[in-house]
Amino acid sequence: MTAAPHTARTVLRTDYQRAIAAYWDNTHTGDEVNVLLGDVDELYHHHYGIGDYDPAVLRTEGADREERLVRELHRLESAQADLLLDHLGPIAPEHRLLDAGSGRGGTSFMAHERFGCGVDGVSISQYQVDFANGQAREHGVDDHVRFHFRNMLDTGLESGSRQAVWTNETTMYVDLDQAFAEFARALAPGGRYVCITGCSNDLTGGRSKAVSHIDTHYTCNIHPRSAYFNALAANGLTPITVTDLTPQAIPYWELRARSHLATGIEEAFLTAYKEGSFHYLLIAADRV
Repeated sequence: MTAAPHTARTVLRTDYQRAIAAYWDNTHTGDEVNVLLGDVDELYHHHYGIGDYDPAVLRTEGADREERLVRELHRLESAQADLLLDHLGPIAPEHRLLDAGSGRGGTSFMAHERFGCGVDGVSISQYQVDFANGQAREHGVDDHVRFHFRNMLDTGLESGSRQAVWTNETTMYVDLDQAFAEFARALAPGGRYVCITGCSNDLTGGRSKAVSHIDTHYTCNIHPRSAYFNALAANGLTPITVTDLTPQAIPYWELRARSHLATGIEEAFLTAYKEGSFHYLLIAADRV
């Protein structure tokens, strides 16, 4: 059960939210990396990848090299989404899930294909919502996978209606206490929240130049690692799995830096990961 459609006035409540929505609504034509990678199999993601890449792609020459690089980068980002889904716990076809900050819907479609369940995605970008709903219709799953122009801080979903909620590289755009309070409200008792995110290292005493560069590039607000655990505890979400994915994230950025899709931000990620000022975490937490 979902609420009536929301309007821009109710969804976009701050200047910052309006700026983020405008970025995705107005710059999608230049979103080359996400679009080209998604074109491989029509699973369009808005996150990065994990795992070792096949070094053979770098030994290929000419146009074949670029095509193989794109396919390999897409394989790594889909592997990241698969890992997130691995941690959702037992999901049955009758369950409903929430993809908070769903982008073009890639992970939502993967969840439906794996579990056969219903998925609702929310995004503050009307363009992303329209694109994802178009994909759902094209693939014939729009009766199970739906995307809504909503704010993840106020989804309008019925309390206790979700068996699982996830965020995939979206929490750096929101207040964690507000987000986790909303997720806990939407989750059924014993339901699970899974988060994959980049976060800054508290022990460094502040953001490094590399982390600040990432913040500026994406107009986001990277939270310190401790903020996640404080906000989870404050909202009745108990971590059951915490995995540092940083070593698994580095190969993706090394490969992307050597591809024609490099945007210049690759070095900031590699520097931040390797100097230890930035971590790539997976957190799975149950609603108690």
